[in-house]
Amino acid sequence: MSIITSNSVGIVQAQKAHFDTQISLKSGEALPQFDLVYETYGTLNVDKSNAVLICHALSGTHHVAGRYAETDKYPGWWDNLVGPGKPLDTNKFYVIGVNNLGGCHGSTGPASINPLTGKPWGAAFPIVTVEDWVQSQARLLDYLGIQQLAAVIGGSLGGMQALEWTIAFPDRVRHALVIASAPNLTAQNMAFNEVARQAIITDPEFYGGDYYSHQAVPRRGLRIARMLGHITYLSDDVMGEKFGRKLKDDIKYSFDVEFEMESYLRYQGDKFAGEFDANTYLRMTRALDYYDPAKDFDGDLSVALKSAQAKFLVVSFTSDWRFSPERSKEIMQALLDNELSVSYAEVTAAHGHDAFLMPDKHYHDILRAYLQSVEVW
Repeated sequence: MSIITSNSVGIVQAQKAHFDTQISLKSGEALPQFDLVYETYGTLNVDKSNAVLICHALSGTHHVAGRYAETDKYPGWWDNLVGPGKPLDTNKFYVIGVNNLGGCHGSTGPASINPLTGKPWGAAFPIVTVEDWVQSQARLLDYLGIQQLAAVIGGSLGGMQALEWTIAFPDRVRHALVIASAPNLTAQNMAFNEVARQAIITDPEFYGGDYYSHQAVPRRGLRIARMLGHITYLSDDVMGEKFGRKLKDDIKYSFDVEFEMESYLRYQGDKFAGEFDANTYLRMTRALDYYDPAKDFDGDLSVALKSAQAKFLVVSFTSDWRFSPERSKEIMQALLDNELSVSYAEVTAAHGHDAFLMPDKHYHDILRAYLQSVEVW
């Protein structure tokens, strides 16, 4: 029996764009050529004015919506948002999801073959930044023949990319939806990232980042990194409601899994370690650390956003302590300082940072109303 519903984009297929010209990176290094894997949903209209780019967060992929087969257990990671009649309506918009440069789901990354050596890049793969991702995404739009985006949307690290789009390519984006994000990381957030990276780097199976040639996977480090991440993505209320102090069984007075919370974290850690590349994880967290558009403007975000022309929707969540509403308000204030059009919503939600992925009705109604006002022609 099919599990695909009428408001789903249905069966989808990933595509690959190859770029045989060099891309220069913010670090000063360059890639001689690269691939980007992407998916599209909906139909691009004749004048190509209805394109919407979705930028993924830390562990996201190009697979935003739909399923790869009738029997797929899980749809794309933002399937509740994208589809016919959904807040990001594919009857109106042509939606693009892309796996970022340095990723591990088909785009060129550390596990890809270095054309100069014939071996996986491994530790030699350069550090990539939010700015690099936006530059490569612009190349993808050129490849697709799209000059201007109706909107760019992202949550968390994806929201940073949406913000960067309005700075780097102000004339190529009409609307930016910056969700559960921040203009830069706090010291506490950087600390979480460093602990996660050290868990991976100190894993004996890491081999300095060249574990591919050793047929190894730094699984223990990835597990710990993901477990730490999940603790920060959820609010205390949701953790208490879902797990509390529930025991799996009678107390055994051991270090085996005793509590439901431990079982959940270990499951998430094991699942992640089986499907995500450690070198990619290191680079994604580093991109988070490095992003700070105000850095070159004496810390003044208002000056950094002076070139922006887009209209904005900024959304935060009350229980999100990792990217708190105060950080979204910093973005809003900088936009107002430049007399830009900005709508702001602070959504009461219990799910913590993960709230931006949830099908919360109030949240979705806000996105729906805003996106309905986005003009295409």
